[in-house]
Parts: sequence; C-alpha cells; structure tokens
Amino acid sequence: MAATGKAEERLLVLVEDDARFAATLARSFERRGYTVVSVAGLEALEALLAARMPHFAVVDLKLAGESGLACVKALHDRDPGILTVVLTGYASIATAVEAIKLGACHYLAKPANTDDIEAAFSKAEGNVDVSLTDRPTSIKTLEWERIHEMLVATDFNISETARRLGMHRRTLARKLDKQQVK
Repeated sequence: MAATGKAEERLLVLVEDDARFAATLARSFERRGYTVVSVAGLEALEALLAARMPHFAVVDLKLAGESGLACVKALHDRDPGILTVVLTGYASIATAVEAIKLGACHYLAKPANTDDIEAAFSKAEGNVDVSLTDRPTSIKTLEWERIHEMLVATDFNISETARRLGMHRRTLARKLDKQQVK
C-alpha cells in the first residue's frame, strides 16, 4: 500500500532502539491482532512511511542519538490521523506538552504495558473530568522539569544542557542518574 493511501487498520509501527523491549512489545501486540513493524529511529521510520501507512504508533522518547519527538512529528506530518503514544523512562511535563503539540495522542511513563498503551489509543480525545490536584509543585519537581525542557531543546546532549543550565556536567549527570525510572 502506498504511503499516500489510507492507513492500514491494524498496522502498528514501534519506534524503539532497545531491540529486546521492542521484540517483547511487538509479540504482545501481535497476540492482540496487530501487524507490528519495528524501527530503531527516524531514518528507518521515514523509509517505512514511504511504503506503508500505520494506523497506530508507539514511540520511545529517547532514542540512541536522537529524540523520539522528531518521529512523532514525522508521523503526524505524514498523517494527522495516526494514533501515536509516546513511551518514556524520562517523563516530564515539558516533553509531554511537546509530544502532544507535535501530534501524539497520549504520553506514558515507563514501565507501561500493552494494556496501558492500547487504552491510551482510545483516549485520544482527552478528558475534561480529570481530577485536579490541590498540591503545589515542589522546587525539586520544577528543577526536574527545567532540566528535561533543556534536554529536549538540546536533543538530549548532556554537556550542552549543563552549559545552558549553568551547572557542571557531572552535577547534571548525577541528577539524571538519581531520577532515572528503572
């Protein structure tokens, strides 16, 4: 099917550079009746989009050497109707906002399973009844959000992020090590 045609109903593209995680997630979606194609980055995604048009996409935010946000944009530019879910172990408000602005329908922090991702596809419209918190944002959370915002702006270049934030690179590296979602 040509990329200019209609999206293939049960075709899911998985943009993930961790081959083991991609294989596990692909098997799980295939058991649910999806046809899954895995790619490791933007270049491979663009090649796939030239030949096929998926209806669903799952994109890792932090890919080896590049941001998954570029993949979200490429998917949305090709077909705004693609239901794209961003998965990340580096969740932040800044990257969530950017992912949604670039065309993702949902944003999930890892660990997330197939049930979570499939449910996110059906929540593309948003929910006005989401409960609001009375708790103000902490200084640590604000710092973390600023770090992530700068990481996105520098395409996850730690040295450049540290320079722009006015902190030593090793200090930033320690902060990132402490906050990683395992």
